[in-house]
Amino acid sequence: MIPIPEHDTPPAADPAPPGPGATSSSSAAGMPRPADFTLSRDNFGRLLLSRTGRPDVIVTPVRSFPISAPDESISLVDAQAQEQAWVDRLQDLPETPQRLIAEDLAQRDFKPEILRIHRASGWATPSRWDVVTDRGPAVLTLKSEDDIRRLSANTLLIADACGVHFLVRDLAALDRASRKILDRFL
Repeated sequence: MIPIPEHDTPPAADPAPPGPGATSSSSAAGMPRPADFTLSRDNFGRLLLSRTGRPDVIVTPVRSFPISAPDESISLVDAQAQEQAWVDRLQDLPETPQRLIAEDLAQRDFKPEILRIHRASGWATPSRWDVVTDRGPAVLTLKSEDDIRRLSANTLLIADACGVHFLVRDLAALDRASRKILDRFL
């Protein structure tokens, strides 16, 4: 039998003081505040982060909560997926960086919202669905019931065979026929 010491956990270390450029307690520690950096586009249309005393870096905005809080908690990451800056709320930024980030996010995020399900080809998978989305009519192929993920009580994310993710923002807002089709797969 191996003896177990009475105190097997190390004492808690003192928290490190916030580093330079640290934002409020709700944002990522050590990340530059929006006032500490500027955003622009390079000659190729890529988003360029500029900070005083540091080299400019090409960044990509990434939403932390793309469905529940799409305009909050946005990370600006470089090509190696290293966070370079943090934005608590998009609307807190000045107009130009806000517009630049919103443009990049719009190009990157493509989640058509299902407004109505016209029909499903069958009740077993794979199944072909004819749907109406906020971007127009679409056809999706559901490979498995596992491709329907419940994000909350009323929100679903449906992955089709091509990898496109369709959003059902509010099940209760769908018409009765659409809910009936979805119920067969949930």
